[in-house]
Amino acid sequence: MKAVVFHGDRKLEIIDFPDPTPGPGEVVLEIKASGMCGSDLKFYRAIGGAKSLGLGDLDGPIIAGHEPCGVVAEVGEGVDPAEARVGDRVMDHHYSGCGVCKHCREGWSQLCLDGTIVYGASGHGAHAKYMKVPAHTLVKLPDALSFKTGAAISCGTGTAYGALKRLDLAGNETIAIFGQGPVGLSATQLAKVMGARVIALDISEERRQLARDFGADEVIDPLSNDVVTALKDLTHGEGVHKSLDCSSTPEARAQAVRAVRTWGTACFVGEGGEVTLDVSNDLLRRQVTLVGSWTFSKTGQADCAEFIADRKIDIDSLFTHEFKLDDAEAAYKLFDQQNTGKGVFLM
Repeated sequence: MKAVVFHGDRKLEIIDFPDPTPGPGEVVLEIKASGMCGSDLKFYRAIGGAKSLGLGDLDGPIIAGHEPCGVVAEVGEGVDPAEARVGDRVMDHHYSGCGVCKHCREGWSQLCLDGTIVYGASGHGAHAKYMKVPAHTLVKLPDALSFKTGAAISCGTGTAYGALKRLDLAGNETIAIFGQGPVGLSATQLAKVMGARVIALDISEERRQLARDFGADEVIDPLSNDVVTALKDLTHGEGVHKSLDCSSTPEARAQAVRAVRTWGTACFVGEGGEVTLDVSNDLLRRQVTLVGSWTFSKTGQADCAEFIADRKIDIDSLFTHEFKLDDAEAAYKLFDQQNTGKGVFLM
């Protein structure tokens, strides 16, 4: 089968791999949709190649892609039929841990005390026709949802949902969402359905327009405004109740904290980078809560899918570009510009 491999330094290659065969407790998925996530750009851009990121024992090329959605094609020995049957429509919780520590038992395999395989980073991912995973990582895809929506939930949209749940967002609150890439746009869309007033921020006019299309009540260009002042002006001088940084930039992170009102809560989901804060004035003396949110649990992924299906949310509209695997080089060159919506490979 053909599969996409990142070499770093904005280089990738389509390589032939043998079709996978499931071992005990494993299944093979026939991938129908494999989403492109902002986190993929870390591996695509990595100076010195993917090994420079230090994720796992990368002996040999690793298939990219960590937003898998498809159909169970083959089931290995010992897999409980209640867990997986051939033909099941499924997403994948793209982490696998020991399965027995307290975090794994609660569905948080990415927090495993013994270490974690991250599919698409330290284990083979979904930018291919087939993907082999442990059966326990599967999450059923509701019949009402498309494979594209399932791919989005498998990381970007699921990450946004997990962060909004961490924030305990209420319908009578105003939230500022910094960065309107795939995660930020998902957060804008979901926060509106949850009833909140949404203020979306991004330096890209294209992405600000997408945020408007997704229901943002207000949009702000951070390059043309004093962000904290602008947000206070929109909230009777107090600041927003909640904020969510999806951008990873130091400036936006600091603004996300400084723009919340007294007793407000700021959440970071953007990976990497740093932030500098005045602990007393930015946090302590305003009783501000700062939380980090890393993706979602396996249960949270299923809850997100159910939330979207029950409310008939059009997650497919996140996808502004669709590609075949053979288009991977052009697809990532476009996605690397970070001024579009979400991209997806359809098999």
